[in-house]
Amino acid sequence: MDNRKQLLEEAYRRAYRYEAEIGSCPQCVLAALYETLGVGDPACIQAIDGLAGGTALSTEGTCGALVGGLVAISSIVGRTYEDFSTGEGNRRVFRYAKKLYDRFVAEYGSPVCKEVHVRLFGRSYNLLDPKEYEAFEDAGAHVDKCPSVSGNVARWAAEIILDLK
Repeated sequence: MDNRKQLLEEAYRRAYRYEAEIGSCPQCVLAALYETLGVGDPACIQAIDGLAGGTALSTEGTCGALVGGLVAISSIVGRTYEDFSTGEGNRRVFRYAKKLYDRFVAEYGSPVCKEVHVRLFGRSYNLLDPKEYEAFEDAGAHVDKCPSVSGNVARWAAEIILDLK
């Protein structure tokens, strides 16, 4: 197995395991990419935590795993603070972010967390309601369903990032 394949598999494996054991899908993806490719940093991993579960566990926003992958890509090709401050417009990040977005939507039908739930579970869950959260867990949320999403996003983002390097 070549080094690229090993890195892709390791990114998948780490994100999958973190989601199964620890949770916070955006942190799981970003931590896996930080550890395998050196992308991002611990402060960014901390900052992204509130975006889990479709933003603050609301399920109304973008899937947190997808957000983690987009942040990783942006940390490589996103506009720097210096360029932002001066109004520079180099925005090549969107070309690469869209690749991840399109792949995610092709696989899961939508970038929205609750719609991904419907694809994975046949229904969506209110993660802020303790009984609904228990049903979510009972349906295998952190056994294989959400871990596979985090793993896939980490792998797909790693492919894009490796192509950039």
